[in-house]
Amino acid sequence: MSRRGDPLMLSNADWLLIRAWRQAGIPLRIVLRGIRDALDAHAHSWSRERKVGSLRYCAAEVDAARERWERALALGEEEGKDLPESLRSMAEALDAGGARFAAGQRSRVEDVTRRLRERAEVPGDPRETEAWLQQEEAGLLALCREDVGVTAAGRLEDEIERDLLPYRDRMPARVLKQIRGDSIARRLLALRGLPRLSLFEND
Repeated sequence: MSRRGDPLMLSNADWLLIRAWRQAGIPLRIVLRGIRDALDAHAHSWSRERKVGSLRYCAAEVDAARERWERALALGEEEGKDLPESLRSMAEALDAGGARFAAGQRSRVEDVTRRLRERAEVPGDPRETEAWLQQEEAGLLALCREDVGVTAAGRLEDEIERDLLPYRDRMPARVLKQIRGDSIARRLLALRGLPRLSLFEND
């Protein structure tokens, strides 16, 4: 963390907190805003000479930033436009990536694109939207696996397993599973020029 002054090694608790933020559908921009606010407050506190040793120190400010964002969404304020714009941005990225598929597969990407644009008109609660996006992304991942083939998908998963091997004994199995799944999803979608469908990564 550049604000901290030197690298921060994430603990198991930190990984679980990051996972919770993502599952709550909090956009990455909002998480970073909360972290920034926490570090700003720390820089002006009596304990500023002590370095922040965990992301949990920032959890309260991330929650506060999330609450402000959700209130803005409910009130239709300027920041509340972010959610529909994020969905439209994902739809545009899918339009570009879908052109790489054969006609039958392309129609499946176009179906997701259409649903994203429809959802942008009535996005609803961010948590519900994030859960819905994860379902839509699962369909795209199945399509990408089908397109790249079993051998290529297996090779990609083997590469990710090798990358994660040094961390196997340093974090809980459920956290490692989440990171593995996220890495596979990101790499598979990137192979076909498709975006992640997540408010956490795209807002």
